[in-house]
Amino acid sequence: MTMTDGDNEALLRKLAARLGFLKQDPKNRRLLLETADLALEAGDPDQAIALLERAGQVDSLSFSELNVLGLAAIKAKRFDLAVECFETVARETGEDEPGPRFNLAWSLAVLSRSEEALPVLTDQTARILPQAATLKVQLLHKLGNLDEAMDQAKQLLECHPEHPGLLGAVSVLAIDCEDLELAAETAARAGEQSDALTTLGTLALGEEDAATARRVFERALAIRQDVPRAWVGRGLAKLLDQDPLDAARDIEKGAELFGDHLGSWIAAGWARFVGQDYAEARRIFEHALALDPTFSEAHGSMAVIEIQEGLLSSAAERVKVATRLDRNCFSAAFARTLLASADGDQDKARVIFEKAVNVPIGKDGRTIAQSLAKMGLR
Repeated sequence: MTMTDGDNEALLRKLAARLGFLKQDPKNRRLLLETADLALEAGDPDQAIALLERAGQVDSLSFSELNVLGLAAIKAKRFDLAVECFETVARETGEDEPGPRFNLAWSLAVLSRSEEALPVLTDQTARILPQAATLKVQLLHKLGNLDEAMDQAKQLLECHPEHPGLLGAVSVLAIDCEDLELAAETAARAGEQSDALTTLGTLALGEEDAATARRVFERALAIRQDVPRAWVGRGLAKLLDQDPLDAARDIEKGAELFGDHLGSWIAAGWARFVGQDYAEARRIFEHALALDPTFSEAHGSMAVIEIQEGLLSSAAERVKVATRLDRNCFSAAFARTLLASADGDQDKARVIFEKAVNVPIGKDGRTIAQSLAKMGLR
C-alpha cells in the first residue's frame, strides 16, 4: 500500500508525540522500541538507530531487535553497523533464518568485501531467497569465477525461474561467458529489469544497431542510474552514431562507476580520441596504465597517442611492451603499422595517422578508433 501525504503527516505527528513522551520518560525501553519502529516507518533511519541504541543501553537488544537495527543501518547506509548486527543475528539463527544471512551478505558486498560475502550465501539460503540467489551469481561473477557462476546460475534458475533480478544477473554473466543465446533468452524473460535491458542493449550493439541499443540503454538508465554497463553501452552507441564527445561523457561515467574495469577506461579514451581531444585521451590512457601497468591495450593506446604527438621513439618502446604483454594486442598492432609506414618521419607519421584512424574497416563502416573503443563492454 502506498503512503499518501496525509498518512505521512499523521505518522510524523505520532512520531513527534512519542518523542515528546520520551523526554518525560527517557529510559522507557518499550517506548524507545515503539518510537524506533515509527521513525523507521517515517523514513528516518538515523533517528531509529539512535533510539534502538538507547534501548540497548537499558537492556541488551534481542536478536529480533538487532535485526531491526540492522535494517535501519542499511537504510541509513551505515553498512559497517549493519554487518555488525547481522553477523550476530546470523550466527545465532544459522540457516533457519535466511533473511539475516542475505542482509549480511548484501552489506558486505556494498562494502566491497565480496570474498567475505560469498560464503554467507549458503546453498540453502540461495534456494530459499531469489534475491540471495541473484547476489550469489553476481558475487561469483564479480570475483571472476565464471564457470562456477554459470553452474550456480543454471541450478538457481530451476529454483527461481521467473525472478527478474536473477534472470538479469544471469543474462549479464552469459554475455561475459559469450553464451549469447542464454543472454538473449534470460534477458527477454526478465522484463523491464535494468541488468536485462543492459544485456539487450549490448546484444543490439553487437549487431551494430546503434539506434536500438541506445533506446534500450536509456530504458535501463531510467530505472537505475548506477548501472555502469548501461552508461558505457549508451556511450558506445553514441560513438557509432558519430557523437564522440557526448559518447565520451557517458563512457567515462560508466568507467567511474566500474572503478577498475580497464576496458571501459580504454573505451573512454578512444571516444575522446575519436573526438580529437587527444590531451584528454592521453590522460585517460595514463589513468588506465596506473590502474594496471600490465594491461597491454593501455600501452598500445598510449603508443598511438604518441605517434599523433610525433613521439615515435617512445611509441615504438610502448609497442614492444604491449606486444610482450599480449601478442594479439589490437592497439599495439595498429601502432606498429603506423610506425612502419612512417619510416621514422614525424610529419609522414601524422599524415598516415590522420588517414588511418578515420578510414572505415569492414562492411559495417566502423573505423579503427571506434573498433578499439568497443572493447569497453568486454
